[in-house]
Amino acid sequence: MAEITLNESNFDKEVLTSDLPVMVDFWAVWCGPCKILGPIVDELAKDYAGKLKVGKVNVDENNALAGRYGIMSIPTLKFFKGGKIVGEMIGAAPKASIEEEIKKHL
Repeated sequence: MAEITLNESNFDKEVLTSDLPVMVDFWAVWCGPCKILGPIVDELAKDYAGKLKVGKVNVDENNALAGRYGIMSIPTLKFFKGGKIVGEMIGAAPKASIEEEIKKHL
């Protein structure tokens, strides 16, 4: 399962009430580090299919969501479990570092 495009209308259903832990990538089209992180997020979505839900929020199209979660710089990865934020990574990071964070929340 590939990542899910999240927006204001599906965020609560897909993230906050998810049975699986969720990693949400807050990003924007114009963001250089987001372009670096994008393919890594795609790979992780495939690697952890069935164990972790992966979603992406375009902050330009969903600025109320970005505001709700205090996104000050992008890319930001937020990790949700049981409807609560359990972790966060700001900035582009190598796949191994993100995997370490994922494993804490599975």
